[in-house]
Amino acid sequence: MPTREPIETTNLDKIYGTDPIPWSRPGELLADGVLDLATFVGTVRPDGRPHSARVGMASYDGDLYFQSGPESRKLRNIAANPACTVSASLSGIDVVVEGEAARVTDAATLEAVAGLFREHGWPVEVEGDALTAPYNAPTAGPPPWHLYRVTPQTVFGVATEEPYGATRWRF
Repeated sequence: MPTREPIETTNLDKIYGTDPIPWSRPGELLADGVLDLATFVGTVRPDGRPHSARVGMASYDGDLYFQSGPESRKLRNIAANPACTVSASLSGIDVVVEGEAARVTDAATLEAVAGLFREHGWPVEVEGDALTAPYNAPTAGPPPWHLYRVTPQTVFGVATEEPYGATRWRF
């Protein structure tokens, strides 16, 4: 995600007099590759109830990517409302990314993101406009799996190590 710079930075930790966290702090941790940590996608069900699911997440060219089967709860929610969050506890900073999820079908991006997953040990292949592999998380459903891009609109960061602080970045 460091390919994108925020257009607005807001210090959310004025109570303790800390400085805003520079975008480079989470941006470098979200650089191209597979995020090797617990990452959760939050969506909204058609009846308004929230839903959260752990997913494998990759970062590529300034956006975040996850995959799942079209019948999974998260993708059925996204079909009705593409607004979502991505939450992760990075080294020294927790982040929540707000954005919209959109299905990726172009071959170049599918192959680039599949390549990142392969480098991380998941033997995924591109098949048509989707992904297949010998295995996946049970909650993803059966293959083929659709790839989704989350383009960050707003990111919130709360530092869990010094220097502390809380900041909002808008893109």
